[in-house]
Parts: sequence; C-alpha cells; structure tokens
Amino acid sequence: MAGATARSRQAVLRVRQLCESKLAGACDLEVIDIYQQPALARAHQIVATPTLIKELPLPVRRFIGNLANTTTLAFELSLAI
Repeated sequence: MAGATARSRQAVLRVRQLCESKLAGACDLEVIDIYQQPALARAHQIVATPTLIKELPLPVRRFIGNLANTTTLAFELSLAI
C-alpha cells in the first residue's frame, strides 16, 4: 500500500476478507506501506501499488492494481468461488 489513503485501506480490507472467507485463516498476509517501509518494498520488488504477491504454492504470482473485485481475484488465485 501507499500511505493511509482510503483506497489503500479498502484494498487491504478486501484482501483480508478474501483470505478469511476462502482460506479460513490458512494464510499469512503481510501489509507493507512503501512510505513507512521502503526497504521491505525494495526487497519484495514492489514497484506499483497496490501489489498482492502470492508466494505459495509456487509459482510466485503478482497482482498489481485494483484489488476491489474479489471474485476476479479469487479466480486468479485459483480459489474456489
């Protein structure tokens, strides 16, 4: 995320809801504010926000941009809809 904007908060909320509803807590969600933690953003190669990085199961996938459509995001993450 990029700061405490309404859009950033909404993206985090949507992804958290998706994790809770589809993964029943079987995931770790790390939220990185690129302004507060620039070293972590560099380490994870985050160049645009919002960015969602799915590390496991492999392959690693990156989702960049609007994360508001959780149905599409669940499909892209291969989660049961």
